Amino acid sequence: MNVHPPKMNSAPDRDDAKQALALLRAWAQTATPEEVADLEPSIARLLPTGRMSNYPALTRHYPEDFTVDGAYRATLPDLQNGPSSLIRGSKQHLQHVGISNFRLPIGFHTRDNGDLTLETAVTGTVSLEADRKGINMSRIMRSFYKHAEKTFSFEVMEAALNDYITDLDSLDARLQMRLSYPARVRSLRSGLDGFQYYDIALELVETGGARRKFMHLDYVYSSTCPCSLELSEHARSARGQLATPHSQRSVARLSVEVMPGDCLWFEDLIELARRAVPTETQVMVKREDEQAFAELNAANPIFVEDAARLFCEQLLGDPRIGDFRVIASHQESLHSHDAVSVLTEGETFASDSIDPKLFHTLIHGR
Repeated sequence: MNVHPPKMNSAPDRDDAKQALALLRAWAQTATPEEVADLEPSIARLLPTGRMSNYPALTRHYPEDFTVDGAYRATLPDLQNGPSSLIRGSKQHLQHVGISNFRLPIGFHTRDNGDLTLETAVTGTVSLEADRKGINMSRIMRSFYKHAEKTFSFEVMEAALNDYITDLDSLDARLQMRLSYPARVRSLRSGLDGFQYYDIALELVETGGARRKFMHLDYVYSSTCPCSLELSEHARSARGQLATPHSQRSVARLSVEVMPGDCLWFEDLIELARRAVPTETQVMVKREDEQAFAELNAANPIFVEDAARLFCEQLLGDPRIGDFRVIASHQESLHSHDAVSVLTEGETFASDSIDPKLFHTLIHGR
């Protein structure tokens, strides 16, 4: 006769676990906290009112009256300034690491309107050597805030840059400030005026001990297609057919290196763009202004290639400007795509590669 013993190694099921838990709880209710801890401290968590005798009692109350002194601060962990053994990934030099788009009101010197306080988005970065884990990001903000009450110019930007280079013990550093600059623009014929807003950025870069200044401007204008204008006029003269040429809102981004010497004001760069392409979009418009704008566009039809070269002509003629880049985007009303052009002067902005989203950022409005 064959005898089959019970399976001794079968996995316990839910009922087995339930019975074991009940047995464990029954024992723990009569055991001392020391006995529970000696067996397994986490058993206390299974009891409705049990506490782990060797587990710290953590408070959930926020200690509003707690103050930090130097001794306590010295005990706080600081992983970003840890040893190189904590570095994850390849131990490589980083050209940029920092913070972007922190906002605060900043006063700026202007050429025509006195000083203005404008909401400004600040980006601050430093280089990071290959053997350093990281930086304390907040130091950039703290260094910048030391100067935040001043009326800004490139000189004040340099002082702020000096501070956070020192605070972060970095070789290279960059500071960029983006703002929307309001300027009064007069209508073409009615005599009205209103505020035009210009997206402007100031940039200060230090690499290899050399410091350079840059200014960026987005200029918004209307572009009337020369080909469409000629075809429309042909329809009128050849067949007496009314036709209108297509035109569209267009954006040019002018990025220029500001050379030492005479100041290049915001207004100067705006006026330079307006001289190159006078068909700037209008703020205040009555019927006589709308007619004037149509006439101005007919007098200045431009392809996107023309726009880049016209801006270039004006930039080349200003001794305050060194290397530069012109990016133009004509956001077509005829086609479902945009017409774009890029022109660079000097080595600073030259690049074989284009950011895939570059032209997508040439949209008027914030």
